[in-house]
Amino acid sequence: MPPPQPSTSPTAVTETCTTHNLTPTEFTTLLAHAQDAKTRAYCPYSRFRVGAALLTAAGDYVLGANVENASYPVTTCAERVALGRAVVDGYHLRGGFRAVAVATDAGEPASPCGMCRQFIREFCDLSVPIIMFDKDTNYVVMKLEELLPLSFGPDNLGAPDPAKPKPSAGQA
Repeated sequence: MPPPQPSTSPTAVTETCTTHNLTPTEFTTLLAHAQDAKTRAYCPYSRFRVGAALLTAAGDYVLGANVENASYPVTTCAERVALGRAVVDGYHLRGGFRAVAVATDAGEPASPCGMCRQFIREFCDLSVPIIMFDKDTNYVVMKLEELLPLSFGPDNLGAPDPAKPKPSAGQA
């Protein structure tokens, strides 16, 4: 993983935004929303709060927080909660997503778990930046393809791209 950058550094943020086709406002809004979502986490067992924010192609933001369960495997990560909400709202059919941000209370930026990486792969292009913030808002950005090399997705099954709308009845 690359070394963390301070989100308080205009130079670092500008470079990140230029590289990943984001505006500084989009970057800071992703950070604010991921941090806000983190405060809503339900994690009475691990006390490991995670918040996620998605930037949609439409310019909207969708938030998610981790939701733990006494039966640990039933726990749902913040990234999957956010994507589930986005799918319910139809964003995957309206151009998809431009960025994913994840915020934790960890001392170093934490990447999405393997299950979340695969879940993100279902709905996001491999070039989508995943911005990972630590407790002090220092961050690391990696493209999904870097976090999930040799990925397996809908295209491997010959399935339609979930980000593209299906034709209406009567259309070919």
